Amino acid sequence: MNAPASVGAFCYEGKPFFVRRARRRRRVSISIPNYRVLYSKGGVFLTQKHAKTAKKKEPRLRIIPLGGLGEIGMNMTVFEYGDDIVVVDVGSMFPRDDMPGIDLVIPDFTYLEKNRERIRGYVITHGHEDHIGAAPYVLKELPAPMYGTRLTLALVAQKLKEHRHIEGVQMNVVEPGDLIQLGAFRIEFIKVNHSIAGACALAIHTPVGTVVHTGDFKIDPTPIQGGMIDLARLGQLGNEGVLALLADSTNVERPGFTRTERSVGASFDALFRGCEERIIVTTFASNVDRIQQIIDVASRYGRKVAVTG
Repeated sequence: MNAPASVGAFCYEGKPFFVRRARRRRRVSISIPNYRVLYSKGGVFLTQKHAKTAKKKEPRLRIIPLGGLGEIGMNMTVFEYGDDIVVVDVGSMFPRDDMPGIDLVIPDFTYLEKNRERIRGYVITHGHEDHIGAAPYVLKELPAPMYGTRLTLALVAQKLKEHRHIEGVQMNVVEPGDLIQLGAFRIEFIKVNHSIAGACALAIHTPVGTVVHTGDFKIDPTPIQGGMIDLARLGQLGNEGVLALLADSTNVERPGFTRTERSVGASFDALFRGCEERIIVTTFASNVDRIQQIIDVASRYGRKVAVTG
Protein backbone atom coordinates (compact mmCIF):
# COMPACT_ATOMS: atom_id res chain seq x y z
CA MET A 1 0.00 0.00 0.00
CA ASN A 2 1.05 3.58 -0.59
CA ALA A 3 0.69 4.95 2.94
CA PRO A 4 0.55 8.73 2.97
CA ALA A 5 3.59 10.42 4.44
CA SER A 6 3.55 13.79 6.20
CA VAL A 7 5.57 16.53 4.49
CA GLY A 8 4.77 19.43 6.79
CA ALA A 9 2.34 21.14 9.10
CA PHE A 10 1.12 24.73 9.61
CA CYS A 11 -1.70 26.73 11.14
CA TYR A 12 -4.49 28.42 9.24
CA GLU A 13 -6.98 30.62 11.11
CA GLY A 14 -5.86 29.07 14.37
CA LYS A 15 -6.30 25.48 13.20
CA PRO A 16 -3.47 23.01 12.55
CA PHE A 17 -3.23 21.50 9.08
CA PHE A 18 -1.04 18.58 8.05
CA VAL A 19 0.06 18.41 4.44
CA ARG A 20 0.39 14.88 3.14
CA ARG A 21 1.25 13.35 -0.16
CA ALA A 22 1.53 9.82 -1.47
CA ARG A 23 5.07 8.41 -1.41
CA ARG A 24 5.02 7.48 -5.08
CA ARG A 25 2.93 10.38 -6.33
CA ARG A 26 3.61 14.08 -6.49
CA ARG A 27 0.17 14.98 -5.24
CA VAL A 28 -0.87 16.96 -2.19
CA SER A 29 -4.04 15.79 -0.42
CA ILE A 30 -5.34 18.79 1.48
CA SER A 31 -8.32 21.11 1.24
CA ILE A 32 -8.31 24.64 2.68
CA PRO A 33 -11.21 27.01 2.07
CA ASN A 34 -10.51 29.73 -0.52
CA TYR A 35 -6.94 28.49 -1.09
CA ARG A 36 -5.25 26.28 -3.66
CA VAL A 37 -2.35 24.11 -2.43
CA LEU A 38 0.69 23.71 -4.67
CA TYR A 39 3.50 21.19 -3.98
CA SER A 40 6.98 21.22 -5.44
CA LYS A 41 10.44 19.99 -4.45
CA GLY A 42 10.97 23.22 -2.56
CA GLY A 43 7.98 22.72 -0.30
CA VAL A 44 4.30 23.43 -0.05
CA PHE A 45 2.83 26.74 -1.23
CA LEU A 46 -0.57 28.27 -0.72
CA THR A 47 -2.10 30.60 -3.31
CA GLN A 48 -5.39 32.39 -2.78
CA LYS A 49 -8.24 31.31 -5.02
CA HIS A 50 -10.03 33.91 -7.04
CA ALA A 51 -13.78 33.64 -7.00
CA LYS A 52 -15.04 32.22 -10.26
CA THR A 53 -17.38 34.61 -12.00
CA ALA A 54 -19.98 33.17 -14.31
CA LYS A 55 -19.19 34.27 -17.84
CA LYS A 56 -22.17 36.19 -19.13
CA LYS A 57 -23.35 34.91 -22.46
CA GLU A 58 -23.48 37.59 -25.11
CA PRO A 59 -26.75 37.73 -27.07
CA ARG A 60 -26.58 36.32 -30.58
CA LEU A 61 -28.31 37.45 -33.72
CA ARG A 62 -30.55 34.72 -35.07
CA ILE A 63 -32.19 34.83 -38.50
CA ILE A 64 -35.00 32.27 -38.74
CA PRO A 65 -36.88 31.84 -42.03
CA LEU A 66 -40.40 30.55 -41.36
CA GLY A 67 -41.12 30.41 -45.10
CA GLY A 68 -40.05 31.70 -48.48
CA LEU A 69 -36.85 29.71 -49.01
CA GLY A 70 -36.83 27.20 -51.87
CA GLU A 71 -40.44 28.03 -52.70
CA ILE A 72 -42.55 30.74 -54.29
CA GLY A 73 -44.54 32.36 -51.50
CA MET A 74 -44.89 32.34 -47.71
CA ASN A 75 -42.13 34.91 -47.21
CA MET A 76 -41.67 35.35 -43.46
CA THR A 77 -38.38 35.84 -41.63
CA VAL A 78 -37.72 36.25 -37.91
CA PHE A 79 -34.83 38.39 -36.69
CA GLU A 80 -33.99 37.75 -33.04
CA TYR A 81 -31.44 39.40 -30.75
CA GLY A 82 -31.60 39.03 -26.98
CA ASP A 83 -35.18 39.61 -25.87
CA ASP A 84 -36.24 41.33 -29.10
CA ILE A 85 -37.91 39.82 -32.18
CA VAL A 86 -38.75 41.58 -35.42
CA VAL A 87 -40.70 39.81 -38.18
CA VAL A 88 -40.12 40.74 -41.82
CA ASP A 89 -43.12 39.99 -44.10
CA VAL A 90 -46.09 37.71 -43.41
CA GLY A 91 -46.75 36.06 -46.76
CA SER A 92 -48.97 33.26 -47.99
CA MET A 93 -48.72 30.75 -50.84
CA PHE A 94 -51.28 29.47 -53.31
CA PRO A 95 -51.87 25.71 -52.97
CA ARG A 96 -50.00 23.31 -55.22
CA ASP A 97 -51.66 20.69 -57.38
CA ASP A 98 -51.09 18.08 -54.67
CA MET A 99 -53.12 20.07 -52.11
CA PRO A 100 -56.77 19.38 -53.00
CA GLY A 101 -59.29 21.25 -50.87
CA ILE A 102 -56.73 23.77 -49.63
CA ASP A 103 -57.47 27.44 -50.38
CA LEU A 104 -54.38 29.06 -48.90
CA VAL A 105 -51.06 28.03 -47.36
CA ILE A 106 -49.50 30.11 -44.58
CA PRO A 107 -46.23 29.71 -42.63
CA ASP A 108 -46.06 27.76 -39.38
CA PHE A 109 -45.61 30.53 -36.81
CA THR A 110 -45.61 28.29 -33.71
CA TYR A 111 -42.20 29.67 -32.74
CA LEU A 112 -43.65 33.17 -32.58
CA GLU A 113 -46.58 31.96 -30.49
CA LYS A 114 -44.10 30.62 -27.94
CA ASN A 115 -42.25 33.96 -27.91
CA ARG A 116 -45.17 36.37 -28.35
CA GLU A 117 -44.05 38.75 -25.60
CA ARG A 118 -40.77 39.39 -27.44
CA ILE A 119 -42.29 40.51 -30.75
CA ARG A 120 -41.54 44.20 -31.26
CA GLY A 121 -43.22 44.60 -34.65
CA TYR A 122 -43.81 43.46 -38.22
CA VAL A 123 -41.95 45.12 -41.10
CA ILE A 124 -43.40 44.61 -44.59
CA THR A 125 -41.26 45.08 -47.71
CA HIS A 126 -44.15 45.36 -50.22
CA GLY A 127 -47.77 44.48 -50.82
CA HIS A 128 -47.73 41.25 -52.84
CA GLU A 129 -49.69 38.26 -51.55
CA ASP A 130 -46.56 36.23 -50.95
CA HIS A 131 -45.49 38.95 -48.48
CA ILE A 132 -48.79 40.03 -46.84
CA GLY A 133 -51.25 37.17 -47.47
CA ALA A 134 -50.92 35.64 -44.00
CA ALA A 135 -51.32 38.97 -42.18
CA PRO A 136 -54.93 38.41 -41.01
CA TYR A 137 -54.11 35.00 -39.56
CA VAL A 138 -50.88 36.09 -37.87
CA LEU A 139 -52.15 39.42 -36.51
CA LYS A 140 -55.29 37.79 -35.11
CA GLU A 141 -53.14 35.57 -32.90
CA LEU A 142 -50.09 37.79 -32.42
CA PRO A 143 -50.98 41.49 -32.67
CA ALA A 144 -48.07 43.94 -32.81
CA PRO A 145 -47.28 47.23 -34.58
CA MET A 146 -46.80 46.96 -38.36
CA TYR A 147 -44.58 49.15 -40.54
CA GLY A 148 -44.68 49.64 -44.31
CA THR A 149 -45.24 52.14 -47.09
CA ARG A 150 -48.66 53.68 -47.72
CA LEU A 151 -49.86 51.30 -50.47
CA THR A 152 -48.49 48.26 -48.64
CA LEU A 153 -50.37 49.03 -45.43
CA ALA A 154 -53.52 49.98 -47.35
CA LEU A 155 -53.57 46.49 -48.89
CA VAL A 156 -53.01 44.90 -45.46
CA ALA A 157 -55.78 47.04 -43.93
CA GLN A 158 -58.20 45.85 -46.63
CA LYS A 159 -57.38 42.23 -45.81
CA LEU A 160 -57.99 42.81 -42.12
CA LYS A 161 -61.29 44.47 -42.94
CA GLU A 162 -62.39 41.45 -44.99
CA HIS A 163 -61.62 39.09 -42.10
CA ARG A 164 -63.38 41.29 -39.53
CA HIS A 165 -62.84 41.04 -35.78
CA ILE A 166 -59.22 42.12 -36.21
CA GLU A 167 -59.08 45.60 -34.79
CA GLY A 168 -56.59 47.81 -33.01
CA VAL A 169 -53.54 46.84 -35.06
CA GLN A 170 -51.22 49.84 -35.09
CA MET A 171 -50.30 50.72 -38.69
CA ASN A 172 -47.25 52.92 -39.13
CA VAL A 173 -46.65 54.43 -42.58
CA VAL A 174 -43.00 54.90 -43.55
CA GLU A 175 -41.18 56.30 -46.57
CA PRO A 176 -37.88 55.25 -48.19
CA GLY A 177 -35.08 56.74 -46.12
CA ASP A 178 -36.96 56.49 -42.82
CA LEU A 179 -35.40 54.84 -39.75
CA ILE A 180 -37.34 53.10 -36.99
CA GLN A 181 -36.15 51.55 -33.72
CA LEU A 182 -37.65 48.24 -32.63
CA GLY A 183 -35.90 46.98 -29.52
CA ALA A 184 -32.28 46.25 -30.40
CA PHE A 185 -32.98 46.68 -34.12
CA ARG A 186 -32.63 49.94 -36.03
CA ILE A 187 -34.34 49.43 -39.39
CA GLU A 188 -33.78 51.59 -42.45
CA PHE A 189 -36.12 51.58 -45.46
CA ILE A 190 -34.45 51.79 -48.90
CA LYS A 191 -36.17 52.48 -52.21
CA VAL A 192 -36.25 49.57 -54.70
CA ASN A 193 -38.11 48.90 -57.97
CA HIS A 194 -40.60 46.09 -58.29
CA SER A 195 -43.85 45.28 -60.10
CA ILE A 196 -45.79 47.02 -57.33
CA ALA A 197 -45.43 50.53 -55.96
CA GLY A 198 -44.02 51.17 -52.51
CA ALA A 199 -41.46 48.35 -52.44
CA CYS A 200 -38.52 48.76 -50.06
CA ALA A 201 -35.36 46.96 -49.09
CA LEU A 202 -34.32 46.95 -45.44
CA ALA A 203 -31.01 47.67 -43.77
CA ILE A 204 -31.40 46.03 -40.37
CA HIS A 205 -28.76 47.48 -38.03
CA THR A 206 -28.03 45.23 -35.05
CA PRO A 207 -25.45 45.32 -32.23
CA VAL A 208 -23.36 42.77 -34.14
CA GLY A 209 -23.60 44.21 -37.65
CA THR A 210 -25.89 45.20 -40.49
CA VAL A 211 -28.11 42.77 -42.38
CA VAL A 212 -29.47 43.87 -45.77
CA HIS A 213 -32.83 42.32 -46.69
CA THR A 214 -33.66 43.36 -50.25
CA GLY A 215 -37.25 42.12 -50.45
CA ASP A 216 -38.21 41.53 -54.10
CA PHE A 217 -36.52 43.92 -56.50
CA LYS A 218 -35.30 44.61 -59.99
CA ILE A 219 -32.99 47.32 -61.30
CA ASP A 220 -35.09 49.57 -63.55
CA PRO A 221 -33.29 52.66 -64.85
CA THR A 222 -36.53 54.26 -66.16
CA PRO A 223 -39.44 53.28 -63.90
CA ILE A 224 -42.90 54.72 -64.52
CA GLN A 225 -43.00 56.58 -61.22
CA GLY A 226 -41.18 56.97 -57.94
CA GLY A 227 -37.58 57.00 -59.12
CA MET A 228 -35.15 54.12 -59.52
CA ILE A 229 -33.66 51.82 -56.90
CA ASP A 230 -31.35 53.59 -54.45
CA LEU A 231 -28.14 51.91 -55.60
CA ALA A 232 -26.07 54.68 -54.00
CA ARG A 233 -27.31 53.81 -50.50
CA LEU A 234 -26.85 50.09 -51.08
CA GLY A 235 -23.30 50.78 -52.26
CA GLN A 236 -22.64 52.90 -49.19
CA LEU A 237 -23.82 50.10 -46.93
CA GLY A 238 -21.48 47.74 -48.76
CA ASN A 239 -18.55 50.05 -48.13
CA GLU A 240 -19.46 50.31 -44.45
CA GLY A 241 -19.61 46.53 -44.14
CA VAL A 242 -22.55 44.12 -44.27
CA LEU A 243 -22.84 41.13 -41.97
CA ALA A 244 -25.30 39.25 -44.21
CA LEU A 245 -27.20 39.85 -47.46
CA LEU A 246 -30.65 38.32 -47.94
CA ALA A 247 -31.56 38.96 -51.59
CA ASP A 248 -34.54 37.96 -53.72
CA SER A 249 -34.95 38.81 -57.40
CA THR A 250 -36.93 36.65 -59.82
CA ASN A 251 -34.80 34.92 -62.49
CA VAL A 252 -31.64 36.43 -61.03
CA GLU A 253 -29.76 33.25 -61.92
CA ARG A 254 -30.40 33.83 -65.65
CA PRO A 255 -27.90 35.93 -67.62
CA GLY A 256 -28.96 39.26 -69.06
CA PHE A 257 -31.30 41.88 -67.66
CA THR A 258 -35.02 42.62 -67.38
CA ARG A 259 -36.46 45.24 -69.72
CA THR A 260 -37.59 48.45 -68.12
CA GLU A 261 -41.30 48.79 -67.35
CA ARG A 262 -41.46 51.84 -69.57
CA SER A 263 -40.73 49.68 -72.64
CA VAL A 264 -44.02 47.84 -72.04
CA GLY A 265 -45.88 51.05 -72.87
CA ALA A 266 -44.30 51.09 -76.35
CA SER A 267 -45.49 47.52 -76.88
CA PHE A 268 -49.05 48.48 -75.92
CA ASP A 269 -48.93 51.38 -78.34
CA ALA A 270 -47.95 49.08 -81.19
CA LEU A 271 -50.79 46.68 -80.33
CA PHE A 272 -53.47 49.40 -80.08
CA ARG A 273 -52.39 51.32 -83.16
CA GLY A 274 -54.66 50.45 -86.11
CA CYS A 275 -56.61 47.77 -84.23
CA GLU A 276 -60.39 48.02 -84.65
CA GLU A 277 -61.32 44.99 -82.57
CA ARG A 278 -61.80 44.58 -78.85
CA ILE A 279 -58.52 44.24 -76.93
CA ILE A 280 -58.28 42.18 -73.76
CA VAL A 281 -55.23 42.66 -71.53
CA THR A 282 -54.46 40.59 -68.43
CA THR A 283 -52.06 41.63 -65.69
CA PHE A 284 -51.57 41.47 -61.96
CA ALA A 285 -54.11 43.71 -60.25
CA SER A 286 -51.35 45.07 -57.99
CA ASN A 287 -49.22 46.25 -60.94
CA VAL A 288 -50.56 49.78 -60.81
CA ASP A 289 -47.90 51.17 -63.15
CA ARG A 290 -48.83 48.72 -65.91
CA ILE A 291 -52.55 49.35 -65.49
CA GLN A 292 -51.85 53.07 -65.78
CA GLN A 293 -49.97 52.50 -69.05
CA ILE A 294 -52.89 50.48 -70.44
CA ILE A 295 -55.34 53.26 -69.58
CA ASP A 296 -53.01 55.92 -71.04
CA VAL A 297 -52.66 54.18 -74.41
CA ALA A 298 -56.40 53.39 -74.53
CA SER A 299 -57.15 57.06 -73.99
CA ARG A 300 -54.69 58.02 -76.70
CA TYR A 301 -56.59 55.91 -79.26
CA GLY A 302 -60.09 56.84 -78.06
CA ARG A 303 -60.80 53.51 -76.40
CA LYS A 304 -63.18 52.87 -73.53
CA VAL A 305 -61.77 50.81 -70.67
CA ALA A 306 -63.65 48.30 -68.52
CA VAL A 307 -61.82 46.80 -65.52
CA THR A 308 -62.79 43.46 -64.05
CA GLY A 309 -61.18 41.16 -61.48
